[in-house]
Amino acid sequence: MRNLLPLISSHPGGRSALTCRFRCGDACFQEIPNTSDNEYAGDIIARAVSRRSMMRAAAVVTVAAAAGTAALTGPNAPQAEAAALAGHGHKPTPPHKPAPSGARGLRFSPVAPNKNDKVTVPDGYNQNVVIRWGEPILRGAPAFNPEKQTAKAQAGQFGYNNDFLSLLPLRGERGRQVLVANHEYTDEILMFRGYDPANPTREQVEIAWAAHGLSVVVVQEESRTGKLGAVSRHPLNRRLTATSEFRVTGPAAGSDLLRTSADRTGSRVLGTLNNCAGGTTPWGTTLHGEENFNQYFANGTTAEHKRYGIGTGATERKWERFDRRFDLAKEPNEANRFGWVVELDPYDPDSTPRKRTALGRFKHEAAEPRLTSDGRPVVYMGDDERFDYLYKFVSSKRMKKGTSRAAREHNLTLLDEGTLYVAKLTGDSPAAEIDGSGKLPNDGEFDGSGVWIPLATGTTSHVPGMTADEVYVYTRLAGDKVGATKMDRPEDVEPSPRTGRVYVALTNNTDRGKEGKAPADEANPRNLNKHGQILELAENWDDPTSDGFAWRLFLVAGDPNDPSTYFAGFPKDRVSPISCPDNVAFDDHGNLWISTDGNQLGSHDGLFGVATHGDRRGELKQFLTVPAGAETCGPVIQDRRVLVAVQHPGEVDGASVEKPASTWPDGPGKIVRPSVVAVWRKDGRDIGV
Repeated sequence: MRNLLPLISSHPGGRSALTCRFRCGDACFQEIPNTSDNEYAGDIIARAVSRRSMMRAAAVVTVAAAAGTAALTGPNAPQAEAAALAGHGHKPTPPHKPAPSGARGLRFSPVAPNKNDKVTVPDGYNQNVVIRWGEPILRGAPAFNPEKQTAKAQAGQFGYNNDFLSLLPLRGERGRQVLVANHEYTDEILMFRGYDPANPTREQVEIAWAAHGLSVVVVQEESRTGKLGAVSRHPLNRRLTATSEFRVTGPAAGSDLLRTSADRTGSRVLGTLNNCAGGTTPWGTTLHGEENFNQYFANGTTAEHKRYGIGTGATERKWERFDRRFDLAKEPNEANRFGWVVELDPYDPDSTPRKRTALGRFKHEAAEPRLTSDGRPVVYMGDDERFDYLYKFVSSKRMKKGTSRAAREHNLTLLDEGTLYVAKLTGDSPAAEIDGSGKLPNDGEFDGSGVWIPLATGTTSHVPGMTADEVYVYTRLAGDKVGATKMDRPEDVEPSPRTGRVYVALTNNTDRGKEGKAPADEANPRNLNKHGQILELAENWDDPTSDGFAWRLFLVAGDPNDPSTYFAGFPKDRVSPISCPDNVAFDDHGNLWISTDGNQLGSHDGLFGVATHGDRRGELKQFLTVPAGAETCGPVIQDRRVLVAVQHPGEVDGASVEKPASTWPDGPGKIVRPSVVAVWRKDGRDIGV
């Protein structure tokens, strides 16, 4: 047996201190915002009357619906449970009969863990940098010059620290697609030579404002390869920044809680901040989650500010010195205008993006929709904070098909009306079997059932003591009140387009099990959880509007030689090591692709593919690694191409413009630049087949 891989960095999640400082405002070193006395799943498990009855009931209704029968009972219930989470048309089969070539879509030689200062891809694959920070995309924008940066130039150039990516079709322009990218945050130490964190200049601050936000840029593929390149100055190209105008829509629009001295209507906001992951809608728009927005606001004064992680003093970037809206002592409601899901129409460069209040306000990692059988969108969302919650939104409106103006206008209202829910999970094993070590309980799986607790529908609150406006603006407090389950940093949440199963990336939580903190439970089974896990959820009757679900842990990450790891039952000597799952996506074969953030196993972060069904379910292979200090973000998996956003390369403690820790992507003597990378097979065939 191989030795356990070495751990590196005692920093939470394996990130550098520099990344924690600029990306999330050192959230892991702050007091945990959730101080509610909500029960943990482990507490609930201990009182369960029947160990497996709830899980079996959820599984039975799922299978019965899929089969068109009334129900399955008695001795067939365990088989029904397995089938419910195995996917449509896939019978549960032993995982130990692998086909020689591997799961379809994952037939490549896995990349070994490494510390290469480059993007490392499998043998037989090639790559190119699609676009870098600072490349001009708008008319009139100059070429990037790191020694002569200006806010005006940056507002026309590709932004910093690309995260979520979406590639959309572009009709009528052969070989072209529309790339949409989030720009999560700025690291001024790596952007500006001689940067003084205690005394940033106005120009540096305004450049940072312009480097945040979103980019829309048309890309052109090279016909003989998978190479992509940006089409500068295309009419659809667009930049949205921290000073662009956004509309507030939905039930909380106009609320007193959203009004400021600059916006008496509570319906117009300048900017979008800390856009992490997102989603692509069936009607052709993109969704963008505002995540660690709290770090931009100084002088928090209220209990609500504290619950959202807003500090009582100055901020790292000192923006409050240059715009009073970032000083909550002067504008206490300004922070309430961030932490939403933003919807963007990338096909209309004149449209105003909208912040959708019906989806709630918290640290949105992502928002990925699926449609009900009658065409209503359901959006799954995670709140990326230690011990915070999992949510979903069910629209009351049906999507209209087609691309007519009337259809598009209607579909741009779908996320404004519906019901917002939060999840409560229950395990099916006795609490004594969940000891915090990650050891499987006696039934062989971490699994259970759950309920979706309604929080608000339109202007109606379902939370005693809170108005609907308060539920939407202070969604975390609503989750506290109804007893939602505290999770290990729920980040990206994606429904499988093939099976409808929902996969939740729980990145890590090194505070789990510490004195005075939540102990391990069946959904979060390891104390001092450094590596994270992925939860698989099956809605009752396979109906995304259901108020109940079955769940189990699909993957418990870490070194395969560690007894606490689990790969859906697949042999652990045939999988790649993985740590800290973050963004996820699906390919057309039903495989889940996982990007990582903060690898704790002595290797750089990377992108992995894992089979979710069939006899190779749980087979996980590493597809690429990223350069020193970087995080893998925004995976897009097409038939013949994979895109990743290489975020914060060179963000290593002690690094600066003068002392770079990476030479990627342009080599020695060049400034380190976050970039988007495309990967394809050299022979032009589909990925992994």
